[in-house]
Amino acid sequence: MRVLVLFAHPAQRRSSINTAMATAARALKGVTFVDLYAEYPRFSIDVDREQRRLMEHDVFVFQFPVFWYSTPALLKQWQDLVLEYGFAYGPQGKKLAGKQVLACVTTGGSRADYSESGGNRRYIEHFLYPLEQTATLCGMEYLPPFVLYSANHLEEDSAQDHIRSYPQLLTALRDDRLDLTRARLLPAFCSPQLIDLIRN
Repeated sequence: MRVLVLFAHPAQRRSSINTAMATAARALKGVTFVDLYAEYPRFSIDVDREQRRLMEHDVFVFQFPVFWYSTPALLKQWQDLVLEYGFAYGPQGKKLAGKQVLACVTTGGSRADYSESGGNRRYIEHFLYPLEQTATLCGMEYLPPFVLYSANHLEEDSAQDHIRSYPQLLTALRDDRLDLTRARLLPAFCSPQLIDLIRN
């Protein structure tokens, strides 16, 4: 499988975890890594180039921090411009049908915060529903998100475990070793669950 990672983080200097994850992803063979904020610092997105990238890959991984319950602004603009009518959806669209989408997100809040009784009053997958529905409209399969909660408050060991898990996830997607039957049963998953989802 040809994997495309679209990394969107407007404050990378303040995020050691996301930056380390991006570094690991960038080093993987057979995985295309794109830093959207580095490529488009003025938000002037090259739609034709981005659409060609999508056509050349089978799996799209959106890596980003959840800011104010949504994607960073550049990633939203990327969706607005790149996933246009006649290309990604519509009677003559569906150029991306059959491809897969996975969100890889970090949150400031804890897992308890992202629950019906927590401060955010909803589970993390509820805040990612626009991505899920976008994938559905475009005929793509939306896979359960890979989530790191409390990214700003983790013990070093937990942070390193997640950083190490990320290239394992991307490699499993690349080599078609992620057990999608089991993964589809999960609303979201974290690094400790990943080992059970990778086929040898």
